[in-house]
Amino acid sequence: MTSADVARRDEPAGAEEPPGPPPADSHDDHGGGGGREPRWVRPVLVIGAVLALLLLGGAGGLLLGLHNATGDLVAPASDSVDVGFAQDMSTHHQQAVEMATWERDHTTSPELRQLAYDIESTQEAQIGRMQGWLALWGAPAQHSGGYMQWMVGAPAHTHGPAVANSGLAAMPGMATPDELRRLRASTGTEMDVLFLQLMLRHHQGGVGMLEYGARYAQVPEVRNLAAQMLSSQTSESQYMTQLLAERGAQPLPLQ
Repeated sequence: MTSADVARRDEPAGAEEPPGPPPADSHDDHGGGGGREPRWVRPVLVIGAVLALLLLGGAGGLLLGLHNATGDLVAPASDSVDVGFAQDMSTHHQQAVEMATWERDHTTSPELRQLAYDIESTQEAQIGRMQGWLALWGAPAQHSGGYMQWMVGAPAHTHGPAVANSGLAAMPGMATPDELRRLRASTGTEMDVLFLQLMLRHHQGGVGMLEYGARYAQVPEVRNLAAQMLSSQTSESQYMTQLLAERGAQPLPLQ
């Protein structure tokens, strides 16, 4: 598998090239410099577009939901796999977007910039989709308790951790605040290697949730999205493992 094959595996014809590195003063995440829009603007715009499309679909009987005993469409329960998956995977994705945006803006490697751009754009769109579903279902954007409570009693064949009734304080594979500070403080090959290690572990940590969502979500669109994520992130993980090997580095162990 070549770098170009993987980096552009889902890229439609005529897709844009990733933007080049910004000027030195233009990486303010809150919109304070360089004329770039704040990072939060893009997911909000995506969510708005998704909501508009889903509401139009709902008018034609296509609103995402479950059929009750009388045949009416109803939203999934607040403690359902569908709602929990959309909430927790949105949070999981948000950190991946944060790391990918930093790498895209600061790496000097064209193949790393392309990979980071692919991850950023794909996962931002998926966040918008999941948050749009939650808004339509009248569910909070994030769960207030521990993570992954919707996976309580997950069968042993999944790759996720055992989840207590109270959930987990942190999801598997997530970078710690100290690791994110190290990423921002590093440069050159050191930064590229750390990005690959953190993103690979991040992808691996999400496998259990993706497998569980693909199997046990009740809404077909949620199952399909989880399966698509699992497939694309498996390919990305293989590619990142290859890139680490080319740089003489090893993956980080999954906590």
